Amino acid sequence: MTSIWSIGKPTGSRASEALLARCSVYSRQKIVVPSQQRFTSTLQVAAKASSTSTIQHPLSVLPTHVLLRSLLVSTISSSPLLLRLSLWTMSVLSKPNRGFLLNVDRNPIIHGILKKTFYEQFCAGETDAETRKTIQELKDMGFRGVIMTYAKETVFDHRTNTEQGLGIAALEAEKNNDTLSPAVARCANIEAWRKGTIETVDQLHNGDYLAVKYDTIAPNFLSHSPKGYHQIPVTNISFGWHRLTGAGPTVTQAFSKGELPPTQMLEALDEICSRCESRKVRILVDAESHHFLSGILRVTLDLMRKYNRNGHALIYNTYQAYLKSTKDTIERHLTAAQEEGFTLGLKLVRGAYIASDERSLIHDTKADTDNAYNGIAQGALKQSLGKFGNETTFPSVNLFLASHNKESVLSAHQLHKQRLSAGLPTVPVGFAQLHGMSDEVSFSLLSLKGSDGTPEVYKCSTWGTMGECLAYLLRRAVENRDAVLRTNDEYNALKTEFGRRIRSIFSSPRRDELEVVYGKRSYETKNTMPMII
Repeated sequence: MTSIWSIGKPTGSRASEALLARCSVYSRQKIVVPSQQRFTSTLQVAAKASSTSTIQHPLSVLPTHVLLRSLLVSTISSSPLLLRLSLWTMSVLSKPNRGFLLNVDRNPIIHGILKKTFYEQFCAGETDAETRKTIQELKDMGFRGVIMTYAKETVFDHRTNTEQGLGIAALEAEKNNDTLSPAVARCANIEAWRKGTIETVDQLHNGDYLAVKYDTIAPNFLSHSPKGYHQIPVTNISFGWHRLTGAGPTVTQAFSKGELPPTQMLEALDEICSRCESRKVRILVDAESHHFLSGILRVTLDLMRKYNRNGHALIYNTYQAYLKSTKDTIERHLTAAQEEGFTLGLKLVRGAYIASDERSLIHDTKADTDNAYNGIAQGALKQSLGKFGNETTFPSVNLFLASHNKESVLSAHQLHKQRLSAGLPTVPVGFAQLHGMSDEVSFSLLSLKGSDGTPEVYKCSTWGTMGECLAYLLRRAVENRDAVLRTNDEYNALKTEFGRRIRSIFSSPRRDELEVVYGKRSYETKNTMPMII
């Protein structure tokens, strides 16, 4: 986002100063400045007003075109009819081997419509240059960095029992030809995943995160059902196929048995970790459904043992608070961290696999899940979880809270800030929301940023061509719909910000604003009356 501070130094002309002052009071909020406080320039007046505006209106930081796009997507998501039509259309377009008319990468009309709506709302870019530009724009808005993942996926068709995607042909050849040389016999899916992940790492810089997905089964948001799509909720539409993400079926099969993945996968992970370490980029390992969890936890914990040293976490595992077993799992990993002297990277989410995980494994109510999430987050910040911090020393932990729940993240930040101010022990913490979602939560956190740079807030995004990202866009659209159904806060915040900007267009500058610019009140006010801006 381009701000008035990036335009250049003030020229000193009254016209320029008037423009700056008008921008600074864009929020139409009255700020009472004591007469004893002296401002030596209009920029200082504007800075004070801009700071208060951000606190009162967190979404004022959003560029207007982003605000309009967010409002459009939220409007579609909140309408069952519009969302049903959008999801059905995107699902059809996501099918592999479509002709020119339905090929999103070749048909310029379809590509353009999707690019300017859902794609730019939730994705970073189709090329390296576009992705880097989006990353910089997010950082210019105040985000500490980004969490980036590569969107390339494999497609599995239930009707033909075949897979399609990068490396699949070579993988089939591997299965059917025992005479292949060792170089050729390497799993093509793992190699394709490795190359895409390394390419993603090279787009990131100090402080950014790489999101890594080991496994292949994506959350099945389009559940199987014999009913027609018009007869059932949009989240139950079935098209006979689904997307596979991660390093391919060989890795999935290993994790489903609780086993280690092939040596080729372990070598690729080691290369990726070393690459990230050299670039000061940290790694967040994505969660999967409970069926694959034990194998993923085993591999990630081994990586932590190697790379999470000297009080710094390079690798984070994702823990899902909606699982009843999560607290015990975290305590076991805290024990390992304490006994073996490594730092536990603890990324906490509520959970994303409620449609596929066994119901008995999940907390009985949403309130129970909320309590579990907040209990783990605040326990880590207080360095008091289970026996740790009470009966025994709390081990080294780096905490990362990924949540769209405003109450959870704001209360966690407040607790962290209080403990730092009081000199009480705590742990480093970061916050994140998905790119294009929960902006009101993200910017509310950013509005609280202090001189120490906290809270550190991130946006999680993905990159890849339109065709590669369509499955990701479908999941984001469904999640956005569910978020709108759960709460109207985000939608209302977007509408309120849009209305505020419209009203400001038709309102003229107030006399007090002009007096500051034209000198009827001195920049160094000495009278006893407060200066109203």
